[in-house]
Amino acid sequence: MRAAVVRTFGGAEVVEVVERAVPEPGPRQVRIKVAAAGLNPVDAGVRGGFFGGAGKEIGLGWDVAGTVDATGVATAWSVGDQVVAIDPGMVRPLGTHAEYVVVETDAVAKAPATVDAVHASTLPLNGLTAVQALDLLELTEGQSLLVTGAAGAVGGFAVQLAARRGLVVTALAREADEELVRSLGAARFTSGGVEAASFDGVLDAAVLGETALAWVRDGGAYVGVRPGAEPASVRGVRSTHVAVGADGRQLAELAGLVDEGVLTLRVAETYALEDAAKAHARLEEGGVRGRLVLVP
Repeated sequence: MRAAVVRTFGGAEVVEVVERAVPEPGPRQVRIKVAAAGLNPVDAGVRGGFFGGAGKEIGLGWDVAGTVDATGVATAWSVGDQVVAIDPGMVRPLGTHAEYVVVETDAVAKAPATVDAVHASTLPLNGLTAVQALDLLELTEGQSLLVTGAAGAVGGFAVQLAARRGLVVTALAREADEELVRSLGAARFTSGGVEAASFDGVLDAAVLGETALAWVRDGGAYVGVRPGAEPASVRGVRSTHVAVGADGRQLAELAGLVDEGVLTLRVAETYALEDAAKAHARLEEGGVRGRLVLVP
């Protein structure tokens, strides 16, 4: 089978598509025939060596939508099931940017029925990051939340999920994205000039760090999306980051919200797997609204 990997760190040009043996599922694992796989900033981080692994061949890709085509023992999934899944891991031989991937059974959920595989593949990593970050904030109905990077993939999901929880959401994004983030459920919008200590919580999808922390009221909460990049706590503000974990139950709930029309899946462009390097180059250019998706 074909798979996208890196054998040295660098820019988009280091991404290679190579031939590898089809992986076999072990106990509590399933093999998915990949129909589509999202490309995320974490893949660029892996490619650039941000997470280490020098001297190894590293597989790329966390998100996948496809069809179960083989199972190990002790799994409730069956061959032919249409699923989405997350395959987390910074340094491993194969990721989801391949024709087949083996994942843990608990990382799998039934695919949304109302969208195609390309759109479904944009849900797992970003949806789980958003919901797990909101859980860490521990805000309650009526409290105020600022989402930075609200027009991005994580930020957009966070706006929709937070509004559904009854939070008063302010979206921070570029002026050109105001209509978009308001359509996702933001009650308020800003492109800058945020008053200090004015929100019960901040979900910092734009990785603004200390700048965003200053917008949290005394005793509030800050959650970042880049492990280790969160600022130190001040004024009693609880500061932490979300380290996204595979959770098939949560992913199933998110897929259900897609089918209910609560969550919007956005695809910017699709690329053939052979063009994985071109997709990475497009990601590097920035300004992508929605996810880039690889199709084997």
